Amino acid sequence: MATEYAKVLGNRLRSVRTRQGLSLQGVEAKSQGHWKAVVVGSYERGDRAVTVQRLAELAEFYDVPVTALLPETTPGETALPPPRLVLDLERLRQVPQEQSGPLLRYLADIREARGDEQSDEMPIRVDDLRSLAVIFDLSPSALTERLIGWRVLDEEARRAVALPDL
Repeated sequence: MATEYAKVLGNRLRSVRTRQGLSLQGVEAKSQGHWKAVVVGSYERGDRAVTVQRLAELAEFYDVPVTALLPETTPGETALPPPRLVLDLERLRQVPQEQSGPLLRYLADIREARGDEQSDEMPIRVDDLRSLAVIFDLSPSALTERLIGWRVLDEEARRAVALPDL
């Protein structure tokens, strides 16, 4: 049975992997079989303990510091769930068009692709935020700060981009 800490660690491992656009099979292929999909998956579920050595090797494989893989909590603490990223579209429409135009166009495309109904709030994923950061030629954390400054995004969004930019 997985401990709470193992589950949190596994969530961090999964987050780093998916932010790099890798599936479990993609990890196995990219590592030329060094990392088996079933093993990495069991680490991510917290079903299998990962040694410090293997964790360091995974960090090297993902090209991130080991600290990016470690939970921010100690074993007795409960990890906070990731914040929901919800844009306030009413406030966004109040931002001058020359600043908000690319964001409004991107969101319109997302809304159309998702078939979302029109509302004044729009949830986005961290990956959407990262794509938007490229459009604005900013880091995800800098774009987050800009959106918070525009009062379009809640301050809790900072936690969503707390992992190093990958």
